[in-house]
Amino acid sequence: MNRGCFVVFLLALGIAWAQADEAPEYGPENGTLVIAGGGNLAGTGIMETFLNLAGGASAKIIVVPTNGGNKDKEGKWIVYKEQEVIAPWVKLGATNVHMLHTHDRAEADTEEFAKTLRDAKGVWFNGGRQWNCVDSYMNTLTLREFRNVLARGGVIGGSSAGATIQGDYLVRGAVAGPNIMMTPEPEHEHGFRFLRRSAIDQHINTRNRWDDLGEVMKKYPPFLGIGLSEGTAIIVNKDVFRVMGKWKVAIWDNTHPREPWEKPFFVLQAGDVYNMKTRSVVKYGIGDDKPVTVEAK
Repeated sequence: MNRGCFVVFLLALGIAWAQADEAPEYGPENGTLVIAGGGNLAGTGIMETFLNLAGGASAKIIVVPTNGGNKDKEGKWIVYKEQEVIAPWVKLGATNVHMLHTHDRAEADTEEFAKTLRDAKGVWFNGGRQWNCVDSYMNTLTLREFRNVLARGGVIGGSSAGATIQGDYLVRGAVAGPNIMMTPEPEHEHGFRFLRRSAIDQHINTRNRWDDLGEVMKKYPPFLGIGLSEGTAIIVNKDVFRVMGKWKVAIWDNTHPREPWEKPFFVLQAGDVYNMKTRSVVKYGIGDDKPVTVEAK
């Protein structure tokens, strides 16, 4: 990003933060969220930006593979190999990266399991099926420690299911399959709420999911619907986010009625800055998708 574009970007964020109250309605009070739509993130700068936000290559990073499944097709517990899970981050140069996984919510509620998060600077949730993370970590000490990473000014990120789990309503949370938008299972209706009052979908371009958030938005009209293309992410600070990556983000906003012939969402692209509280675009078309450190305020 050239100096002029970067200055414009910082000014846009400054305006957006000035508009926001001290207590954000959507994003975390402290720290940053990196929410990616799945697919191949190589060349997008998304993973590099996550590392920058965490503090660089030496920052302690925790990778959570749990969305990948707790049991295999034969009903056996899945055993993840740490070196395989952390390999993409090691390839990027991360030197202090570790895996955290359990299928047992009781274990996730113990001090021994959760303590590794106490000095973590970043947590990354891998893809898969998001209800697996709910089964393992909801209402546990581990989930509280995830939130404490943000409270200390750290970063939480994830791609695909690792994006959806960060939202409020858990899109595609049904155990029966990912094509079911709204689960019949009460225990799988909500994610970790790092991004509140939201419903986050992913793979919208490659799996033709552009219109799928409609039924969720009908049931939760005050929520913000966010549909992410593959290789594309939003970088969230408080109530403001910037789009980065290869393609588009669909925004569902019931507070702005649209004409009957219009799509019920509008589209943002890389470089656009959006204020979730005011439901307004702060800046269009900076258009740079290179790694950028966005300092949490």
